[in-house]
Amino acid sequence: MAKKLVRRLGWSAAGAVLVLAAYLAWWPVPIRPVAWSAPPAPGYQGVHAPNTRLAQLQVIDLHGEVGPEHIVVGRDGKLYTTVLSGNILRMNPDGSGQEVFANTGGRVLGFDFDAAGHLIAADAVKGLLSIAPDGKVTVLADKVGSDPIRYADGVVVAQSGKMYLSDASTRFAPQDWGGTFEASVLDILEQASTGRVLEYDPATRATRVVARGLSFANGVALSQDEKSLFVNETGKYRVWKIAVDANDLDISLPGAQASVLLDNLPGYPDNLMRGMDGRIWLGFAKPRGAAIDNMAGKPWLRSLTLRLPRALWPIPQPYGHVIAFTDDGKVVADLQDPAGAYPETTAITETADRLYVQSLHAHGLGWLRKDVLKAR
Repeated sequence: MAKKLVRRLGWSAAGAVLVLAAYLAWWPVPIRPVAWSAPPAPGYQGVHAPNTRLAQLQVIDLHGEVGPEHIVVGRDGKLYTTVLSGNILRMNPDGSGQEVFANTGGRVLGFDFDAAGHLIAADAVKGLLSIAPDGKVTVLADKVGSDPIRYADGVVVAQSGKMYLSDASTRFAPQDWGGTFEASVLDILEQASTGRVLEYDPATRATRVVARGLSFANGVALSQDEKSLFVNETGKYRVWKIAVDANDLDISLPGAQASVLLDNLPGYPDNLMRGMDGRIWLGFAKPRGAAIDNMAGKPWLRSLTLRLPRALWPIPQPYGHVIAFTDDGKVVADLQDPAGAYPETTAITETADRLYVQSLHAHGLGWLRKDVLKAR
């Protein structure tokens, strides 16, 4: 009897192992992974040597709101920030007088102001929006021709009035895949490089593709002469410099109109913000992870990863990190918090006396006095 029981248990265990193996090998996943070659991670050295200059942030309470992903100072001198709820908050520089300026019904990830004082928003769900001073929301563009803008991410307004925005992925729309973070993970694991940069001309109401083929196109900023765009390619740890007059440029064949300005960065570059004295601020949402880099040439392993419980996904640990660079690609500031107390430091908004720290998931709005730029 005991032998029969042992035999049955053995067969049951073997059957369970076979079922698990079949699940891990063949269960459908939403990505179609593409092999690529990840450069060896540079680690934290040289201009990115470890420091704690971003530690001990002061935090403005947002009263239950989460994720001040983008922060801009308006003409009225007030801070505007976007949060997960779809609200755009407005407040005094010290955080007092908080109020809801508008709600888009989506998730704004980046915004800028145009010459008329309208807030121009890249909404990951709704597309490119214009929000009037009274809070009225108007959709400017949600398609390029007949092709939807699936993941509007960053936007900047030129003096000409033209608006340049990133469409992070034409494969994974946040509204279809559980949110902005979840969709970004799928896109970066897949590495199909479907991100693109778009131009919207308010004079003609036309939208065109400036460049395509980016692995999660993210933050966007203009050069000082406004002849070039700086664009974060999050999935490949680099920053591109792209001519604003490029037209449907395939980034894999850049030619004279595009070049890599910063390459093989130590983390996933997120937002870009023009600061003062020629600085452009860049934030790293996460540090590089060896497990992810090691899967670059193993598409099957990335598919297998998505069949595991989410708790086992190789998402890097929090690490606060922002840098500033100039138009020629020179890194002129590096602020870190190895403890990662303030999650997903996506960029910096610089004022005369403060550095406000953007974040995808923080429960408050972090800031530092600018004296930190003088500390070594």
